[in-house]
Amino acid sequence: MSHDSPVRSKPSARRGRPGVPAGGRAARRPALRVTVSDGRGRPVRVPGLAAWLSRLLSPAAQGEAALAIVGDQTVRRLNRTYRGIDRATDVLSFPADEPVQAAAPAVRFLGDVVIARGVAARQARAAGHSTAIELRILALHGLLHLLGYDHERDEGEMARLEQRLRRRGGLGTGLIERERDR
Repeated sequence: MSHDSPVRSKPSARRGRPGVPAGGRAARRPALRVTVSDGRGRPVRVPGLAAWLSRLLSPAAQGEAALAIVGDQTVRRLNRTYRGIDRATDVLSFPADEPVQAAAPAVRFLGDVVIARGVAARQARAAGHSTAIELRILALHGLLHLLGYDHERDEGEMARLEQRLRRRGGLGTGLIERERDR
């Protein structure tokens, strides 16, 4: 499955990625805040997912991101519209085009991550772990795209970071390795 960012922006340099401080210690800023919904604004209960992502990526990632867990047909429509691929995929990332102020002052909106519920469940079964674990793998991958990483163009930088974060977060193989092993 492809899990690329459908909204292409210029590859960002190491410095100046949205939400990632450039060198040294960051000034005290709000941590990463992730909201999980059904894509229509209604909260989706995925115990611990938002808090896990925030702990794993903070303090380096600062800002607010929206994570929507939706049906496969919704992801298929988005994939067709934004990437020209007429099939459901596991995760899509939509980085904010320009820095947008989020609900709280001085908090940047990073963008949206959309996960296909059915695809995630099938991939979890195939990988031999729970859907909750698969949602963590997909959400982490999508958030890294929001932060400016692109595994198709960055000579392994995103893959190395994703691997370190997965290990720290207690996860096994991720999306980039699965693609490579196919």
